[in-house]
Amino acid sequence: MSAEVVYRFAAQADVAAVLALWRAADAHPTVTDDAAGLQVLISRDPQGLLIAEHDGAIVGSVIAGWNGWRGSLYRLAVHPQARRRGVATELVRRAVDDLRRRGARRIDAFVVTADDHALHFWDSLTALGLDRDAPKTRYVVHE
Repeated sequence: MSAEVVYRFAAQADVAAVLALWRAADAHPTVTDDAAGLQVLISRDPQGLLIAEHDGAIVGSVIAGWNGWRGSLYRLAVHPQARRRGVATELVRRAVDDLRRRGARRIDAFVVTADDHALHFWDSLTALGLDRDAPKTRYVVHE
């Protein structure tokens, strides 16, 4: 990538591009991966969706949720043409820093356990203070 990557919080105008990024990145789809869901996220928490932009195109995203008690990272995605350039690591670093500034003392990340590439990436982030918490299992209520 020749030009600098710009990191910023998403706006309503970014919703379609973020959804396109998730499709291009082969992110594991969920029931909340739609325009309405992202619009609510951005409206309720303007700092909840951090994006990476290169040459005017959104090439990465991470949701950094803060509920007043714990921070959580979701939907880390980087466009295939922008991978292996530090975009994902920088998104996570910025998201963690922002959640800490907002008061988060504990931050977790939700990662698809069947995605070996994702697990390898997250396992590489021990320098950011992230460690796998393998003994826990997540339960989800679906729509």
